[in-house]
Amino acid sequence: MQSITEPGQQAVYGAGEGADGMGGLTRDQRLDLVERVHIKLLNEVDPKLLAGLPRERMLEKIRAALEKVGMEGIPPLTSRAQHRIVQEVYDEVNGYGPIQPLIEDLTLTEIMVNGADRIFVERDGKLLLTDIRFRDDAHVLRIIDRIVTPIGRRIDEASPMVDARLPDGSRVNAIIPPLSLIGPCINIRKFSAIPFTEEDLLRFGTITAPMLALLKACVTGRLNMLISGGTGSGKTTTLNLLSSYIPESERIVTIEDAAELRLEQEHKVRLEARPPNLEGRGEITIRMLVRNALRMRPDRIIVGEVRGAEALDMLQAMNTGHDGSLSTAHTNSPRDTLARLETMVLMAGMNLPSRAIREQIASAMHLIVHQQRFSDGTRKITHISEVQGMEGDVIILQDIFAYRQQSVDRDGKVIGRHVATGLRPKFVPILESKGIYLSPEMFTPGGS
Repeated sequence: MQSITEPGQQAVYGAGEGADGMGGLTRDQRLDLVERVHIKLLNEVDPKLLAGLPRERMLEKIRAALEKVGMEGIPPLTSRAQHRIVQEVYDEVNGYGPIQPLIEDLTLTEIMVNGADRIFVERDGKLLLTDIRFRDDAHVLRIIDRIVTPIGRRIDEASPMVDARLPDGSRVNAIIPPLSLIGPCINIRKFSAIPFTEEDLLRFGTITAPMLALLKACVTGRLNMLISGGTGSGKTTTLNLLSSYIPESERIVTIEDAAELRLEQEHKVRLEARPPNLEGRGEITIRMLVRNALRMRPDRIIVGEVRGAEALDMLQAMNTGHDGSLSTAHTNSPRDTLARLETMVLMAGMNLPSRAIREQIASAMHLIVHQQRFSDGTRKITHISEVQGMEGDVIILQDIFAYRQQSVDRDGKVIGRHVATGLRPKFVPILESKGIYLSPEMFTPGGS
């Protein structure tokens, strides 16, 4: 088992029989041995045949290769060390090399490869340094290629950045030299194998029962919502949860850069953007997919993240009968979300006056759900804000629920509570016209 330490601490394999069980084998000797066994295996077994072998049969082949590799200059291997060498070669052949154990670790939410010899992870919202290493930059590049090739993406000097996904839906970003000055870098945003439920978010303190009841009613009542927040604040988790409230009878079209939404409904169409090919042609943007989705008779359109000119098409869809649309956006507050939407509409190249854009936003959007990751690693919905319309040239935004941080305890844990502001949303009559009734006590000021 690899060790994980706080940033700033040295995390390396020990020379003695320790937690990693490698005896007197140093890290460099281990990496060299894994590489030699891997090469020996590929020389003796056709790679195409190897890929189709069952796990136990492949492990037998690896053990046989290990026995044939010269051990000169290497201390005798313990049975535990042999097992680990075999497992690491298996991960090289059938997984993602050194980071495969991290991908399988369900307690981690993020994996960050900063070049070949610095690998960090996020656990419980805290960044930790691992003792895992790649052999060199070429090794990292090979793993990146293994990630992106199956989904038709590429990475090279001509296209040194790529967004991709793992088979389990985890989001991957990779960037290589010359853009990265420290060698190839990989960032993997992991998602739980089992999507978080409303009970999970209530237990984590991300949301309260009255807030959840309000959002569920808004999804069922086909109100348009945007989930905003910073990187890693939990927007996609919340979007997945809210999407689960969409009735089974409705046709859903999802649009994403890299498909990561996991909807349980049967009647759904998943669309994914495509980067340009080697000749710089064939790119399919989010905006193109939003336009195409309008011709697919959707009851709901869900855009994984709105970040550019597609904001105009999304707002127009919301204003032309496609109610109940959902999306996310990177912003710092609900008010910033409105400003960013306006900026993104201008990116469409339309010479529209600011007032016209704001009127479209005010008419289309009902609710902004803002989420934040705090210093202790917790993620909370900090605002549920209603877009109430225009007053002059300004969009009126009113908080319905908010999170009030009170202090931080000795352990760094954030102390605070969710409160209702006491204001009844103006969209309540819209919900009531659809047979959805909310208790007035839900909006009573105080703790919720």
